[in-house]
Amino acid sequence: MFKNDYLARVYDEVSGRSAGETEFLQAVREVLESLEAYVEKHPELEQQGILERMVEPERFIQFRVSWVDDAGKVHVNRGYRVQFNSAIGPYKGGLRLHPSVTASVIKFLGFEQVFKNSLTGLPMGGGKGGSDFDPKGRSDAEIMRFCQSFMTELSKHIGQFTDVPAGDIGVGAREIGYMFGQYKRLRNEVTGVLTGKGLSYGGSLVRPEATGYGLCYFTEEALNCMKNDSFKGKTVVISGSGNVAIYATEKATQLGGKVVALSDSTGYVYDKNGIDLDVVKEIKLARRARISEYVKAVPAAEYHEGCSGIWSIPCDIALPCATQNEIDEASAKLLAANGCKVVCEGANMPSTPEAINVYLENGMLYGPAKAANAGGVATSGLEMSQNSLRLSWTFEEVDERLQNIMKNIFHNAYDASKACGAEGNLMVGANVAGFIKVADAMLAEGIAY
Repeated sequence: MFKNDYLARVYDEVSGRSAGETEFLQAVREVLESLEAYVEKHPELEQQGILERMVEPERFIQFRVSWVDDAGKVHVNRGYRVQFNSAIGPYKGGLRLHPSVTASVIKFLGFEQVFKNSLTGLPMGGGKGGSDFDPKGRSDAEIMRFCQSFMTELSKHIGQFTDVPAGDIGVGAREIGYMFGQYKRLRNEVTGVLTGKGLSYGGSLVRPEATGYGLCYFTEEALNCMKNDSFKGKTVVISGSGNVAIYATEKATQLGGKVVALSDSTGYVYDKNGIDLDVVKEIKLARRARISEYVKAVPAAEYHEGCSGIWSIPCDIALPCATQNEIDEASAKLLAANGCKVVCEGANMPSTPEAINVYLENGMLYGPAKAANAGGVATSGLEMSQNSLRLSWTFEEVDERLQNIMKNIFHNAYDASKACGAEGNLMVGANVAGFIKVADAMLAEGIAY
């Protein structure tokens, strides 16, 4: 329950307007609860309606996407783009192609993106988009036709200085390429309107690795500063097996950890000797096959059906990198009982509120998604800078900038947690630090939106 009347009223209003949008309301509640101490000290926020404005998107776009499969059959999907807040810069956030995509999911992701982008220190507002289209099992030609149809409508609402989408679940270099090509065709211009592009047409080095690497840079800095510890000698469990999980595995291993498990939507693999990343890359990046194929190449490993069982594996560090609400209260209790000391999130909102309570009650180091997985959008911001400058930085230059951004995000969140009287609670700290920058900009700009 909210102790502050203003926060309670705002949540009641957004609950009434967004009834049934469970993911969005979950994200809003978490942020508002974290802001209690700060809001008490700043009555001007209520006078200027900052929270009411912040929980309402500036613009929400829903559109029909019609496309033709290889057999000539017409299909219809829903497309979305939420332009949530532009107080500190153009809207920035990924596009997700997955059957689970709904208005609620897109709104929750866009709301989270506002604070995540603020934490990077780069001038980017928050947005998100996607479709309930499922790319699994579709040919390259079918995916191209879908992406072209999707971009035909989306192109009306985005631009280099307005809204710059990127990739997310189901949207990698292939999909970004098709969308970028269609945008150029429609607008007759070449601009940095999308990030995550291929290196041959304006992409940035480190972008595929960025979210996974950034997650580990954040976790390492938090371990160093809060626990006087590191990845060295630690057993690590990572969910997912897409770009985020693969490159989190790579960086965690480089930092001295041993990753023993990965998963996909069908199940998980456990390799007590440590995941062979070359095998995983061949399966997931080269062949786009299922993680179950791993045991064919590494017979000593185990494959288990179902995703949630991955959290029963004893580990020191858990890095959820799959999808929202993948760790519930029962899974969190399993992690705690098996000695896990650190949970840092590579996916967006992968822990339920009940799971987060378990982390905090057990004194676990908890790195919330909007801070820990901001490396992807941070490097997208760096790609935008390179596009504007018409140059490319080296891998080492981008990686160094990414490391510095992730370290700064940790320290900003930690310092904000201390200022709020919740030292070490990085969820509170990240929400407050991200909020302050956006709120200050909104106050300075007046009631323009």
